[in-house]
Amino acid sequence: MTPAAPTEALSPAAGLDDSFHVFDTTLRDGAQREGINLTVADKLTIARHLDDFGVGFIEGGWPGANPRDTEFFARASKEIRFRHAQLVAFGATRRAGGKAAEDPQVRALLESGAPVITLVAKSHDRHVELALRTTLDENLEMVRDTVSYLRAQGRRVFVDCEHFFDGYRANADYAKAVVRTAHEAGADVVVLCDTNGGMLPAQIAAVVATVLADTGARLGIHAQDDTGCAVANTLAAVDAGATHVQCTANGYGERVGNANLFPVVAALEIKYGRTVLPEGALAEMTRISHAIAEVVNLTPSTHQPYVGVSAFAHKAGLHASAIKVDPDLYQHIDPERVGNTMRMLVSDMAGRASIELKGRELGVDLGGDRALVSRVVERVKERELAGYTYEAADASFELLLRAEVEGRARRYFRTESWRAIAEDRPDGTHANEATVKLWAKGERIVATAEGNGPVNALDRALRVALERFYPQLAKFELVDYKVRILEGKHGTESTTRVLISTTDGEREWNTVGVAPNVISASWQALVDAYTYGLLHAGVTPAE
Repeated sequence: MTPAAPTEALSPAAGLDDSFHVFDTTLRDGAQREGINLTVADKLTIARHLDDFGVGFIEGGWPGANPRDTEFFARASKEIRFRHAQLVAFGATRRAGGKAAEDPQVRALLESGAPVITLVAKSHDRHVELALRTTLDENLEMVRDTVSYLRAQGRRVFVDCEHFFDGYRANADYAKAVVRTAHEAGADVVVLCDTNGGMLPAQIAAVVATVLADTGARLGIHAQDDTGCAVANTLAAVDAGATHVQCTANGYGERVGNANLFPVVAALEIKYGRTVLPEGALAEMTRISHAIAEVVNLTPSTHQPYVGVSAFAHKAGLHASAIKVDPDLYQHIDPERVGNTMRMLVSDMAGRASIELKGRELGVDLGGDRALVSRVVERVKERELAGYTYEAADASFELLLRAEVEGRARRYFRTESWRAIAEDRPDGTHANEATVKLWAKGERIVATAEGNGPVNALDRALRVALERFYPQLAKFELVDYKVRILEGKHGTESTTRVLISTTDGEREWNTVGVAPNVISASWQALVDAYTYGLLHAGVTPAE
């Protein structure tokens, strides 16, 4: 079979030169994370997101090693017009004792049509002898032959020196010989891989600087995060002269993961002042991070640097007072630079400044009323002492705040009574039924519904009762439900806190309820969820 011609692509990203590479390996190395199992459609979607972000290279997988990766390259060349990135195929050097031109795996790399190929090569002498079961000289010839052959076929070649840092510690001369051989054979970049993730920044910097001086090769860095230092190790390598960084979105990868693409890129752009993305792309970083998390079906990390929802969240009253004067006093960057936002968390640590800033964030005008703000502060502290938590329930806090500002609570219905029944039957089946008695728009309503639990039954009964008055409720969906038993006199007498997340398909909001039992706490959170949703749907309160 004739090798496919390289797929046409733009590289580097528009407006950038080739002096520094941002190389993403989410689709290969990142996909090795436990719990991630990407379909071809998933990989295509992620590739589009990464191209939108503006990385220079997207490593798509190992064509020929499995049908899924082979299909991905075939479809990507037809279905994606890359604006910024080049597609990269990953594979290994030829087998020992053979020729690159006749090696089926090398041919599969060519047949992928990818314009760039990354070859993994052994650089640790013991791995060569024990894993490849060949000689050190033959391993060098495998590198030389495969790189030169692929270059002759018109492909750009990067070489990943697997286990480089461990190999350097064991036999520095041989590890450098692999780098020198790859460079002399025509590899554009030789990537030093901390495959076991055991290195520290100072160690990385020292080795990279030495290898750069001794070989003259253009060097890259690939860091695993087993010591929690992958981002720091990557930046240390850059400080030492590496001009190619390999990362994964959100740090996905085998074991504890890889160097996280987003903090690395943000550091390079903001802290180092190095332009590595197209203009305006950095502001898309938070959106891209969360979009990829959705594709891989993992909840975005709330505390991830730069892009986590808590990355610019402030809780302490002292911080809030300073932020009110100047946000930069407690933030290392303006969150809008990376597409994120500052958030104020309201808790029993809140002071006046926290409440004023939170009101501004929620669009509630406090009018500079010091007495009102003080009243809200005391109300929050009183409620938190009782077990409520408003830092995780912005919607419930907004309702509390508006009630204080307006002098009365927003109300779309009035509860007369409710009850929920959980029934175990002799035949082993279970039944959950709820009845609600409400007043809405001057009318008394009694509604009953069944559910797969008492809370679900209450939710359905509320809908049965109210949807003809408020058709907007048809869009509401409970998407998360958390219960925590708070400290109390005895286990079964403890206070219960319930947090509910609700969505209308466009936005999501969180509400809280606290009561001696889980059903009562759930009812409070449900009522707040309905009230908040109707308020932001523009519905006028009934009372």
